[in-house]
Amino acid sequence: MLSRRNVRIKVMQVLYSANRDSALTNGKAEVAYKYRVKTSYKTYLFNLLFLQKIASYATNDEATRKAKLRPSEEDKNFQAIFATNPITENLASHKAFYQQLQSHKLLSAVRQDMVRQIYFDFAKLDEYKVYTKKESYTNKDHRDILLGLFKFCIKHEVFNDCVEDVFPNWVDDESLVVGAVKKTIKSFPDSYNFYEEFIPDKETVDDYGLELLYKISRLDEDLLEIIKPQLQNWEAERVAILDMIMLKMAICEFLHFPTIPTKVTINEYIDISKMYSTPKSKDFINGILDRLLKKMKNEGLIEKSGRGLIN
Repeated sequence: MLSRRNVRIKVMQVLYSANRDSALTNGKAEVAYKYRVKTSYKTYLFNLLFLQKIASYATNDEATRKAKLRPSEEDKNFQAIFATNPITENLASHKAFYQQLQSHKLLSAVRQDMVRQIYFDFAKLDEYKVYTKKESYTNKDHRDILLGLFKFCIKHEVFNDCVEDVFPNWVDDESLVVGAVKKTIKSFPDSYNFYEEFIPDKETVDDYGLELLYKISRLDEDLLEIIKPQLQNWEAERVAILDMIMLKMAICEFLHFPTIPTKVTINEYIDISKMYSTPKSKDFINGILDRLLKKMKNEGLIEKSGRGLIN
């Protein structure tokens, strides 16, 4: 689930925290990084649980409708297909999935009042009403309505408030988690251990991300000395903290990660700067890295390897 860009952002955030808090030693920084990685996966699990709880609330809706003293024809004919379809039932009865939820202490994290509110808000939509009145269903119908629910949820204030209450970094992980959840829904009902694809992998998280964090921490002063001559009329202390961190990360990738093309590194940090730093940061970072790259290549300091690799 975690791409290298996601990992870069998490490393950058930990380095920023360490810059602002001297008590965040290298060991604590590693713990903070691993916590952020783990939280992304937990947020994915939590979103799926939330969706399942909302869809399953249709059984409560059906029971309430049919318990009325004078139920309408619509009440009498209502079927809780949202809860009983193969996809929702798969999620609700999936033992391995629930073991994941239990091990990450998520089973009690979804509030029933929020589930109820979002369900009834969604139930007002024509999309839901049409779905509940079909005479026959395909797996595509069930996938489409769950995707519709999820798209509705990520725009719903209550849903976002709930997720952010449990995961304060939801804003950073949202696009990552949304993509993973959509992919999971589209894989149903054929996918069994659907969550396994999104468990953070060692190569990306440790071999790349953790190693990047280690090297930046160890080589911080050396990287600063490489950057200083390129600042021209600027003093290092005047450079935005995040910009300096991203420059150090990029240079570290130039020098110590031979399988990552320099062009990819530059483009990645330009894009990240657009999301997290100042409006002028992208041009500043691009200019510094471009000059440094030419200088390092001329000095023979950059060695990239790998089949089909383009610097």
